[in-house]
Amino acid sequence: MTTLSAPTQTRRRRKAPGGTGSLWTATPMTRLILAVTIIISAFPLYYMIVIASRTNTEATDMPPPFLPGGKLGENIQRVLTNPDAHYMTGLTNSLIISATVTISVVVISTFAGFAFARLKFKGGKILLLLVLLTMMVPLQQMGQVPLYRLMVNLEWVGSIKAVILPFLLNGFGVFLMTQYTEQAVPNELVEAARVDGASTLRIWWNVILPAVRPGMGVLGINTFMLNWNEFMWPLIVLNPDNPTVQVAINSLNAKYGTDYVLIFSGTLLSILPLIVVFILFGRQIIGGLMEGAVKA
Repeated sequence: MTTLSAPTQTRRRRKAPGGTGSLWTATPMTRLILAVTIIISAFPLYYMIVIASRTNTEATDMPPPFLPGGKLGENIQRVLTNPDAHYMTGLTNSLIISATVTISVVVISTFAGFAFARLKFKGGKILLLLVLLTMMVPLQQMGQVPLYRLMVNLEWVGSIKAVILPFLLNGFGVFLMTQYTEQAVPNELVEAARVDGASTLRIWWNVILPAVRPGMGVLGINTFMLNWNEFMWPLIVLNPDNPTVQVAINSLNAKYGTDYVLIFSGTLLSILPLIVVFILFGRQIIGGLMEGAVKA
C-alpha cells in the first residue's frame, strides 16, 4: 500500500514559487468542488442584479426571472433621486465613517500590538487580559443606552461624529495585531534595531510595519466591512435626513408595500465600495491567510 501510494503523491506535488517547499496540485474533483462553491457564492449577487434590472411586477412573477432585464439604469436613478432615502448622503457618510474608523483601528491596533508583543513594561499582561475581556462582553448591545446618553450630553446626536467616536478602537484589532506581531517579527530583529540606535518609533516604522502588512490588510478590510454594514447604532443616533447607506436602504421601502426592485438596486450600489476595497487589498488578505502555509 505504502509503496504504491507514494509515487502518486509525488506526482501531485510541484515546486512552490520561490523554490521553497512544495504545493499540492488540484485534482479534477477539487476543481469541480471549487467551481460549484463559486457558483453558489456568486448566485445571490447575480440574482440581485436580475431583480434590480426588472420591474416589481416582473420580480414577483412565478416562476421568477433568472435573466437580467433592461431597467437597471432607471431603477438606480430612482434610488438616487428618492426624496425619503437621502441615498447619496448616506453613501458619503458611510464612506467617511468606514474609512476614518478603519484607519484609526489599524494604526492604533498596530501600535498596541507592537507594544504588547515586543515591548516589556509592567502590567502589560494585565492590560492585554483586559482587552481580551472586552471581546467577551457584547458592549455594543449592552452599552447603547449609556452611549446614547453620552452623545446627547455631547450634543452629537444627528452628527456622524456619534458613529465614528465609539468605534475608533476595538479589542479584536489589538488582539489580532499582537498575535501577528509575535509570529511575524522575531525579538532578535527588534533587539538588533535597538543596538543600531533606532528609536521605538523608528523600529515600529521600519521593522514592524513591513512585517505585519498582511495582518493590517486583513484587519483593515474586516473593520471597513463591519462599519459599512453597521445598521442599528446609526439608526438610533442619526437623523433620517443624515443617514448611513444601510439606513438609507431601509428608507427605500414604500409606505404601503415593499419595493423589492428599489431595495435591490440600492443594495447593489452599496456593495460596490466593498468590491473595490477587496480588489485593492485582496492581495494583502491572501498573503495574511497564507502566511506560513508554505514551508521548506
